[in-house]
Amino acid sequence: MPTRHLIIGGGTAGLNAIRTIREEDRGASEITLVSAERPYSRMVLPYYLGQSIAESHVFTATPASLAAWKVKTLIGRRAAALDPEANALTLDDGTRVEYDDCLIATGSRAARPPIPGADGPGLHSFWTLEEARAVIAAVTPGRRVVMVGAGFISFTILNAILSRGARLTIVEVAPRILPRMVDAGCAELVAGWLTRHGVAIRTGVTVTRIEERRGTRILHVKKGEALPADVVIMATGIRTNLEWLRDSGIDMAEGGQGGILVDDHLRSSIRNVYAAGDVARGRNLITGAPEVHAIEPTAQEHGRVVGANMAGRDVAYRGSLLMNIVEVCHLDIASFGQWDDAAAEVYTAVRPDRSQYRKLLFHGGRLTGAMICGPAKDIWTTNDVGILKGLVQSGVDLSAWKSHLERNPFDIKPAFMATHNPGRLLPQTVLGRPSSSPDLPQSVNA
Repeated sequence: MPTRHLIIGGGTAGLNAIRTIREEDRGASEITLVSAERPYSRMVLPYYLGQSIAESHVFTATPASLAAWKVKTLIGRRAAALDPEANALTLDDGTRVEYDDCLIATGSRAARPPIPGADGPGLHSFWTLEEARAVIAAVTPGRRVVMVGAGFISFTILNAILSRGARLTIVEVAPRILPRMVDAGCAELVAGWLTRHGVAIRTGVTVTRIEERRGTRILHVKKGEALPADVVIMATGIRTNLEWLRDSGIDMAEGGQGGILVDDHLRSSIRNVYAAGDVARGRNLITGAPEVHAIEPTAQEHGRVVGANMAGRDVAYRGSLLMNIVEVCHLDIASFGQWDDAAAEVYTAVRPDRSQYRKLLFHGGRLTGAMICGPAKDIWTTNDVGILKGLVQSGVDLSAWKSHLERNPFDIKPAFMATHNPGRLLPQTVLGRPSSSPDLPQSVNA
């Protein structure tokens, strides 16, 4: 009897698991996909909002491609309960799906703070395709848009909102923008850049309530004048979709909001149940500590590792590298690894007249964190984003270069080349091999 694989969630982690299973077994097993939505990429939704791609381009797997992979699909259905002892999943319509092993990759959803009026009409989140459609309909030329939250989610859609001709104000409760991505020095540069490009920024502001007044939303704040808005976008974090697992017996942190605890093969406390992506509390590549990294690269890697293991291979995951990369108004901003480590040896450099910033964090000879900011038109910015990621990821010994980098943190390329870092990184595919699926309908990154 063929092995029955159950994939719960049609996002990046789930689809990469399916593709990898089919690379390994060439169709010998049964795969069932349960997904509340037709598979699509959240990462391209800002481009859809900005009108640079059509809606048809957000989808990652067509019915034809899933059929070619011999995947049975249950689209539009949600997981309701898992019974690991019976190896069975119950769906929201009462359907029961049995499995030999399963992957939980149900992702996350936008979270809203308990602010009176935050769930009223005319207030939006930007996480799902349905939410993106609503924002597209609401944001038109000349409208006043207020985004509550100045984190990574806000910054991914900032360009798109401006491109639609809206007037944008960003409100953040923390004393600086991007508080979980960059330090105060970098945030100051970015804030100045955005202000010069017409974005109003208000930090250290607590929204106390939101009311509707003759078609206008009024955001009342703890200190200062209220903010009028035609459109309000709440970008105040995410929550994992794990409530349905509460009675499953699977070990989770913080009641599920801290993710499913997994081992180095991404197995949960139930050996034939895996977790990947936003719901998995896996190994941090730098520290080794268990963490949730709700980012696209981690979801892709998790899916690849789980798919290989479900197909019978023995693949251990090295750990995920925490990273965030975004471009706003032609300014590149990125951070990698433990960029806010107070115990690290830190080298920083700033060129305020050029909006350039660099931060390097060391433990001994290893670069454990890095931060970069600079105009996208500067070729060194584009090159060095990849170089810094590679140095943090590889963990190469930079002891011989530390004195040079302390004097000039901007001059990183010689250290990258002298330590033969490209040669170290090339063999480091997640599965230890190149992609082997030329006959599959879509390409896969190894």
